[in-house]
Amino acid sequence: MTTHYLDLTVLPDPETSAAHLLGALYERLHLALVQQRQDRVGVSFPRYCLTPRAIGNVLRLHGEGGVLERLMAEDWLKGVRDHVRASGVQPVPEGVPFRTVQRRQFQTNVERLRRRRMRRKGETAEQAARAIPDSAKDRPGLPYVQLRSRSTGQPFCMFLALGPLRHEAVPGSFNSYGLSGLATVPWF
Repeated sequence: MTTHYLDLTVLPDPETSAAHLLGALYERLHLALVQQRQDRVGVSFPRYCLTPRAIGNVLRLHGEGGVLERLMAEDWLKGVRDHVRASGVQPVPEGVPFRTVQRRQFQTNVERLRRRRMRRKGETAEQAARAIPDSAKDRPGLPYVQLRSRSTGQPFCMFLALGPLRHEAVPGSFNSYGLSGLATVPWF
């Protein structure tokens, strides 16, 4: 259960954007969750906003008090500690609603889709271009965190969607990014 939380606030820096620092912080959290094989820590972004599209500068961690304390006892903030202020582990306020925070993936690169089609179907570039027009590109309007793939080194945007507000928590596990399509986190 997500009975406790803590906030990690990215501090302003004249040389590095808050979005870049939040991405670096989130990458380190992901690595810590993988190394600890932890599936009981969920995340939320309390300053998440669709208009204007923004993720904010606060990463909130949710979980049981002991789980969060053990996570914070590790040295996973190394390299970003000077740019992050961590609150203490606190109980979740009474009567708050719950919701899921999950990743949404979009087909945003038409050229990549065409190359994939050419490989899979043995088509020429012209055939693939006719099958996948430029208008096939999705234009996501969701806030995102910019991350870097550990396997390829390529940057990518992880778009985040919020589920509907609920009055009751839904227990479950979270992936190595602290996201779940089923398990809810308190939303406040």
